Amino acid sequence: MDIDGDAEEASRRIRVRFVTKLKPPYKAPPTSIAIPTNLTRFGLSALVNNLLKAGNADWKIEAFDFLIDGELVRMSLEEFLLAKGISAEKILEIEYIKAVAPRKKEDPSLHDDWVSAVDGSNPRFILTGCYDGFGRIWKTAGVCTHLLEGHTGAITSVCILDPLGSDGRRVVATASKDMTLRLFEVNIEEFQGQLKKIQSFQTLRGHNASVQCIAAEPSGAKICSGSWDCRINVWQANDSDSGGDFMSVKKRKVDIEDEEPKSEGEPISTLVGHTQCVSSVVWPEHETLYSASWDHSIRRWDVETGKDSMNMYCGKVINCLDVGGESSSLIAAGGSDPILRIWDPRKPGTLAPTFQFSSHTSWISGCKWHDNSWYHLVSASYDGKVMLWDLRTAWPLAVIDSHEDKVLCADWWKSNCVISGGADSKLCISSEISVM
Repeated sequence: MDIDGDAEEASRRIRVRFVTKLKPPYKAPPTSIAIPTNLTRFGLSALVNNLLKAGNADWKIEAFDFLIDGELVRMSLEEFLLAKGISAEKILEIEYIKAVAPRKKEDPSLHDDWVSAVDGSNPRFILTGCYDGFGRIWKTAGVCTHLLEGHTGAITSVCILDPLGSDGRRVVATASKDMTLRLFEVNIEEFQGQLKKIQSFQTLRGHNASVQCIAAEPSGAKICSGSWDCRINVWQANDSDSGGDFMSVKKRKVDIEDEEPKSEGEPISTLVGHTQCVSSVVWPEHETLYSASWDHSIRRWDVETGKDSMNMYCGKVINCLDVGGESSSLIAAGGSDPILRIWDPRKPGTLAPTFQFSSHTSWISGCKWHDNSWYHLVSASYDGKVMLWDLRTAWPLAVIDSHEDKVLCADWWKSNCVISGGADSKLCISSEISVM
């Protein structure tokens, strides 16, 4: 089969075979075909769609991306082959995958102030934190089910404990400039169409400055927090008498005049080493957590001993940190320049980033790996943009420009949505993203 037309005159041709790991009806015929080498990924996508439509009259147009030797094609075939030193004399195998870009943008969910934090780890709801001091639970775009009350300062960070538990009840944590953390119990199943205001069942005190970030241990039994006091506190997130069931925390009996009947908790340990604000914490494994700081360092901590087992300086103030990617081992971080950096600490003898992405134009405020992909992550920036990345190419897969001001936070939700919050007081949801 040959492709005719003007492109043939403008470019030499190469024989290719299209392959894919996608299931039918996404599989094109395995025979080789001759195509012009001046085709870009858009021309290749049109070609694959024509091949699929030839075998399926009901085929609907899909956007595809293309990999050659494991690298995404972001130029013409001819330019790619030249840059990589690949011979055009043999049959070239090109793998196609679904293009990673949002196909739909939901209406924004409005807040009363800056949206400073989001957590999309539970597929049934989104948790947000706001500078008005309230946390909010969103069942979907525009549907707020719970208002979390109690903080006297702006909320800076939020997290869902044990997000994938079996029932509808979850414990969520919020951190604030009022120097405290608060724990709330929410039940998404109880929503009957009317907003429910809930108070925290526990307040955690132990920092002497604004709490900037929090993260939960994978089981949800503990949480950690980083603060402007340069310390990381580790907290028990459940009543020690409850056998690990943090839903059964009992409120203390108090006098009628006491406005907030709740228990209070103190840190069970403190990790000391950073010399400036601890801006981000991640707790991916039971006894290992990571932290980033305005002191330009990223540290890996042994929670049991309280010692750091890695201390990596990157020369920039760091605002955000996440651990994921291949074997859940890659460290992504962003800070006081437009560059998203990624390190692989498994590679000995070097502290240089393995990847650097530089398409943003201002400070990076958030980054998050996709839970089920070795390659994909999202970043947020003060430039007002959210970007989707794939480690197999230096250019963003997609640029989401839903916000009208600085973007302060971003996360994945339901594996195929990106959620973000910003200084425009909006939670934005971009959906139908085909990562897998």
